[in-house]
Amino acid sequence: MSENAYHLTIRPGTDAALGLAMLNVIINEDLYDKDFCENYTVGFPELVEHVQKYTPEWAQEITWIPASDIKNVARIFAQATPSCIMQGINTLDQHQNGLQNSRLLSILQAVVGGFAVPGGWVEGPRIPLANLALPEQEGEAIGASDYPIFSSLWGRKSPYGIATVFPQAVMEGKPYPVKGAIVTAANPVVSFPASHRFKEALENLDFLCVIDPFLTETAELADVVLPASTFLEKGGLSYVYGIVFGEPYAMLHHKVIEPVGESWPDWKIWCELGRRMGYEELFPWQTDEEITDAFLQPGELKDKLKANPGGAYYGEKQYYIHKNKKLGTPSGKVELYSQTLKNHGYDPIPVYLEPGQSPINTPELYKQFPLILISGERSQQYTHTQQRMVPALRNVTPEPLAEMNPATAIKYGLVDGMMVKIATNNGSMQMRLRTNDKLATGVVSVPHGWANANVNNLVDLDVVDPITAYPDFNQLLCSVVPA
Repeated sequence: MSENAYHLTIRPGTDAALGLAMLNVIINEDLYDKDFCENYTVGFPELVEHVQKYTPEWAQEITWIPASDIKNVARIFAQATPSCIMQGINTLDQHQNGLQNSRLLSILQAVVGGFAVPGGWVEGPRIPLANLALPEQEGEAIGASDYPIFSSLWGRKSPYGIATVFPQAVMEGKPYPVKGAIVTAANPVVSFPASHRFKEALENLDFLCVIDPFLTETAELADVVLPASTFLEKGGLSYVYGIVFGEPYAMLHHKVIEPVGESWPDWKIWCELGRRMGYEELFPWQTDEEITDAFLQPGELKDKLKANPGGAYYGEKQYYIHKNKKLGTPSGKVELYSQTLKNHGYDPIPVYLEPGQSPINTPELYKQFPLILISGERSQQYTHTQQRMVPALRNVTPEPLAEMNPATAIKYGLVDGMMVKIATNNGSMQMRLRTNDKLATGVVSVPHGWANANVNNLVDLDVVDPITAYPDFNQLLCSVVPA
């Protein structure tokens, strides 16, 4: 590790405090990009005033990170041109301040001139998909009235409901009764927060259909299970590289074998359902190729992909867009201060909020559960609840492991390799312990996706982000004792 590299072992759920303190240093030490902030943003004077109270010394008490480290990191970040922040998958969203956490990261990049420049945050072109004629959506999606910005923003309306509201809709009929569901490519009984509530809701439906290659924990509750093909048994368009790595790259994949048994590709199942419901004109496709042809606009990309199934670029990254056009915000600029959020009763500039459960927010609960539980640790062998039935992978990682700092283990009389009981105010589970000195003291990290040790059963949906309804469940208070 170089002398300018830092590994900051932050108290889980306090990232906004770190970000605000870094802004305090960057602004007060004149390390920001003056031209960009003055000409291409809205709300910079308000931001200057806003961050004055968020000093590194204040953040030190909140985050457990020394103020000197916060100052040094802020200076390194601001003076390294360009600067870029790579946000972890879901980690900051799963918080009662999740949307504002993500906004804060964007603001940090913007004020130091890291917006739309090589090496910074860059907008990529959208893949040229065809404009399919779809029927007008009837009614509003679940959660739209309670979380209006998440559902409709600046003329763009989301067709999706909000998943965290689903159990309430089923059990209480709010905002309207839900009597049936089709679950495809998901296992909410294990992978959703407060899994026990989703399981109860699914059990109370009049009808449940699951589309999956395997008999998952969710499929076991279903009235009908429709066997879906695996990726080896179907072809189609993929542009995941453009989403994950920021590269405008698409590819076609081709099936390796014919579907096994009675399994069908997902698109075929949905098309057949649509046709049998009387919507033949909306579901005319009969083959993988017809689906691809329907979704891709005719042109150079389609020709490239058919000639080179390994993939092709469908555009170039767009630099300096703020100098060449208005942005897709009401002001046409980068909005450090959001009047849209203000109009809906939310903070126009990110503030710091404690996690729903924490040593500061719930001190009495902390006395009973003196450790902080974080979840979602990934392993190379598995994706969410998938692949645990593959013997070669299961042999490598046969069981879930709870990790904690060796000093924490010693404090609570625990040793590496022992079975431990992890408890929250919502329940308990058992896992084997592994010590890891990379974790902060007082923190316990557990993986997700294990049905026999499901961390999502230890959480609830009592605290959610008021803007997005994302649950605050990745930083809970817990206790750990020998099993």
